[in-house]
Amino acid sequence: MNEAYAHLLEHGLDGAAEALRILVNEASRIERAAYLKAAPFERNVARVDHANGYKNKTMLTRLGAIDFAVPQVRGSGFYPSALEKGSRSEQAMNLALAEMYVQGVSGRKVITVLQKLVGPEINISSTQISRCVAKLDEGLEAWRNRALGPTPYVVLDARYEKVRTGGRVVDCAVLIALGIDETGKRRVLGVSVALSEAEVHWRDFLESLTARGLTGVKYIVSDDHAGLRAARRAVLPSVPWQRCQFHLQQNAGKYVTRLDDREPVARTIRAIFTAGDVHEANEKLKSAVKHWQTVHPMLAKWAEENLPEGFAVFGLPEPHRVRMRTTNGLERLNKEIKRRTRVATLFPNPESCLRLVSALLSEQDEEWLSGKIYLTMRPESTPK
Repeated sequence: MNEAYAHLLEHGLDGAAEALRILVNEASRIERAAYLKAAPFERNVARVDHANGYKNKTMLTRLGAIDFAVPQVRGSGFYPSALEKGSRSEQAMNLALAEMYVQGVSGRKVITVLQKLVGPEINISSTQISRCVAKLDEGLEAWRNRALGPTPYVVLDARYEKVRTGGRVVDCAVLIALGIDETGKRRVLGVSVALSEAEVHWRDFLESLTARGLTGVKYIVSDDHAGLRAARRAVLPSVPWQRCQFHLQQNAGKYVTRLDDREPVARTIRAIFTAGDVHEANEKLKSAVKHWQTVHPMLAKWAEENLPEGFAVFGLPEPHRVRMRTTNGLERLNKEIKRRTRVATLFPNPESCLRLVSALLSEQDEEWLSGKIYLTMRPESTPK
C-alpha cells in the first residue's frame, strides 16, 4: 500500500497504472494467505493448501495493458477475486472489436463494448491496439507452440468463422485437436485457422503437432472428411481411426425415407455400436443389412460400407469406449467457442480469429490440467 502511494506521489496520474498493479498484486497475496489460512512459511494445522509461486498475466484495463503477478496454489481452488478468470479471452475479444472499430466496420454493439473497456469517450488508435496485440500474442503463440508428448487418444474437428481477408468476407476453418495424455487428462493439443478443410491445411496442422513432439498416438476419432482422411493417412498412417458414431447415426437418417422407420433404425444402429465386442457388432450389422435390403435398400448399402468405420472403438478398454466413440467432447467445446465468437459476428482478419480461439482454448487447457482425470489410463488398460 505504501509503495503504491509513494509511486502516485512521485509520478502523479502518470503512475496510476503501476500503482494499480502494486495494489492488485498485494491484495491478491493477502487473499491467497486468507484462502490458505496461513501466512507465508507459517506452520499452521488449519492450513488448507500450499502456495505455489506466481504466474504472470496481462490484462487490458482502462489504464492500458498491465502485467499482474497471479498467486498460485498447488490445488486448483483459488483465484484472486480482483482478477477475473478468463480475462485473456475477454481481452482477445475486446481487441477484435477494437480492430473492427478502427477499420470502420464497427456497429452499435462494438461501441457499447468499447465504452465499457475504455470509457464513454472512445479514443483508440491502431498503435494502442498493436501494442496490446503484441503482448497478448506473445503468450498465446508460446502456448500454441509448446512441446507436446505421448498422447494415446486424439480427437479432431473443425468449425467455421466469418473472417474478413483480402477485401472480402470468407468462412475460415478453425482446426482443433484435443488429446487424452498418459495421465488420463484432457489437453488441447493445438489450433489453426485455415481457409478450408482441404488436405493441405489438415496435413500442415497434423505435421505441426508431430513436430512439437506429439507421439504415442494409438487412436484417432473424428468425423469423416476427405481432406482430413487424406491428411491423417499421410501423417499418422498406422493409427487406428474411429469415425464419430454420433455423426454416423445422423447420416443414416438420410437413407430412411419413411419417418416412422427412423426411430427403429436408430435403435438398431445403437445396438450395433453398443455391442460387447467387434465380433458381435459385425454379426448385428449383417443381420440389420439383410433386413434393410428389402425395406431400405439404399440404407443397407450405405450401412454395410460405412458403419464398420465406427468399430475401431472396440479395440479400446471397455471403460474408455463411451467417451471415445464420438467427437462429442470437442463438439461441446466448439459450442462454447461459438457462444463467445458470435459476439464479434465478423472477425477483422484471420489473426484476430486465431487470437480469440487460442485464448479460449488455452484457458480450457489450464482448467483440464488442474482438474480431475478424464480417463483412468493404467498400463494394462491402454490399447496395444
